[in-house]
Amino acid sequence: MNILFLVHRIPYPPNKGDKIRSWNELRHLAEKHTVHLGCLMDQPEDAQWIDSLRPVVSSLEVAPMDPRMARLKSLRALVQGGPLSVPYFRSERLQRWVNETLEREKIDVILLFSSPMADYVTGSALPIVMDFCDVDSDKWTQYSKKAPLPLRPLYALEGRRLAEYELEILHRCSAAALVTEQEKEIWETLPRPLQDKVHVIPNGVDLEFFSPQALDPPPQRRPHAMSFTGAMDYYANVDAVTWFANEVFPRIRAVYSDAEFTIVGSHPTAEVLELAKRDGIEVTGFVDDIREWYLRAALCVVPLRIARGIQNKVLEAMAMARPVLATPSAFAGLGAEASTEIQVADGAEEFAAQTIRMLGDAPSSEDMGRAGRRFVERNYVWEGNMQRLEQLLLTASNEQPVTVGS
Repeated sequence: MNILFLVHRIPYPPNKGDKIRSWNELRHLAEKHTVHLGCLMDQPEDAQWIDSLRPVVSSLEVAPMDPRMARLKSLRALVQGGPLSVPYFRSERLQRWVNETLEREKIDVILLFSSPMADYVTGSALPIVMDFCDVDSDKWTQYSKKAPLPLRPLYALEGRRLAEYELEILHRCSAAALVTEQEKEIWETLPRPLQDKVHVIPNGVDLEFFSPQALDPPPQRRPHAMSFTGAMDYYANVDAVTWFANEVFPRIRAVYSDAEFTIVGSHPTAEVLELAKRDGIEVTGFVDDIREWYLRAALCVVPLRIARGIQNKVLEAMAMARPVLATPSAFAGLGAEASTEIQVADGAEEFAAQTIRMLGDAPSSEDMGRAGRRFVERNYVWEGNMQRLEQLLLTASNEQPVTVGS
């Protein structure tokens, strides 16, 4: 099978949610099929990883983008119509490569990762499989309820426009993928033919890499240490750690004066860096090996108030046999047993109370960590999930393409 794979962000290194999924898709498909990869690069430091992708694919185009210019381009959509996300990820360089690849190669099927990439193949009659991952329109709608007041109308507009765009893509594509059943339920009011195109393909975790025995010797565990991991320029993560630092952490410090909260992840915003000025809070920025920071923590906290799909940070922490305390938003769609394999708490008072309880009962928390590891081993293995994606592509490549409005 000859696959054209278009991704909105370079899928390497697999160090954040979307890159982890797109990298595992690429790695699995390239083992058995010919893959032509086109993607964008929004961080200059990612240029060092381009050569790591070349041996994996048959052809490659990595188009640099300037986030500041991309934001200006996206603002045109306010006047011209359509979702702001589409012009944000628009690159004439990448479009030329897509056109040349479609002319030069006998492509059997197109795989798109993230809805804005559909704009690059609007004129193609080839079968398309769309990996939405999450329902982005619903995410922007959530943002509109949590963002600063001046931004709420803009985010609500983006949610509505993306919902229309996602519907257009569903009409065009042969099949689509989402990460959880909960995401699919958002579209339960759509016509049955469109719902039937949507398949749930969960994420996975590298169980050999993310293992409690991965580091020898392991870092010293800190008895009252908590960690949060994620890209720290992502709005939902910034909201999570600032809420935790402001509303939850002071309650914990009132009981455990030596409590520590470590925020681990690249590109921390000024707002996040400001948190490091407080006693007990550390902001690391990029780290070479995130496993060390999982193992240092007595508890991994995931205080996300805005979340879609399966959180890779949750899967990784559970794979490392660390106890996890999550909000209902971060827990939704996981399928684990609350209070046994993961702990769930809602609101600042309850989140603080559960944190204090778990930090004070290390044996019980460690039991939960081991149960979480067993849960991930049973349910979140990349190989099996990626085989399901591969089957969607094989089926689509033998079908007649679906046209808009069908």
